[in-house]
Amino acid sequence: MFNQLKKWLGNESAQDEKSPHLELDNVPSHIAIIMDGNGRWAKQRGLPRVAGHHSGMKNVKKITIAADSIGVKVLTMYAFSTENWKRPKEEVEFLMKLPQEFFPLEIEELIERNVRIRMTGWKESLPDYTLNAIEDAIERTKNNTGLILNFALNYGGRKELLAGVQDVLKDVREGKLRPEELSEETFSSYMLTSGLPDPDLLIRTSGELRLSNFLLWQLAYTELWFTEAYWPEFSEEHFYRAVAEYQRRARRYGGL
Repeated sequence: MFNQLKKWLGNESAQDEKSPHLELDNVPSHIAIIMDGNGRWAKQRGLPRVAGHHSGMKNVKKITIAADSIGVKVLTMYAFSTENWKRPKEEVEFLMKLPQEFFPLEIEELIERNVRIRMTGWKESLPDYTLNAIEDAIERTKNNTGLILNFALNYGGRKELLAGVQDVLKDVREGKLRPEELSEETFSSYMLTSGLPDPDLLIRTSGELRLSNFLLWQLAYTELWFTEAYWPEFSEEHFYRAVAEYQRRARRYGGL
């Protein structure tokens, strides 16, 4: 892994004309990923959709290690949206059981790498076995100080915004907040991602060119990068190329 990393970072001893040269002092602090295309990847191979989700789960650790290796501070993975409950019952049940498989397999290595697990989403609708697996991982990594691996699970951007507005109105009614005190920074504290920086880079796999109700407030000035690759085949190479493209862009935030 280290030799491959040196190759992609453009190390002088392993320079490759096709590999991107990454500037390690300009790595996105927060990268968000819409992990899309599991079902289509499986269909192309004559496999059931759940096989694609299982392969996609295995890819999470690989990309987490890649992000950690170059100094990314927060990696947010869109694992399950509030709209995904509309999918067939068998597929939803399979997705809900993935945390039970993922964390026991990977938690020890994540702990060794100083990774901290976090969840962004609504816990109320999750099955107990899903929630228990996630909360156990959060508890076991709560004192880690490295990369934050943040799973957006049972999450929807519009629901988050509405909930934020409701909480603001409640605090105004109770005298905890004056309307004139409300700013973008204050409102951000009412979001589920409170305490995290907004994403610098959004990656979406599978060739789809939309946000799919993901982090609508937080992505206001995020750089977007899309790839045709389905999530199970999204490699470290794809990841480093996305970061390299981010580093070529000028972020003006509306200025010149």
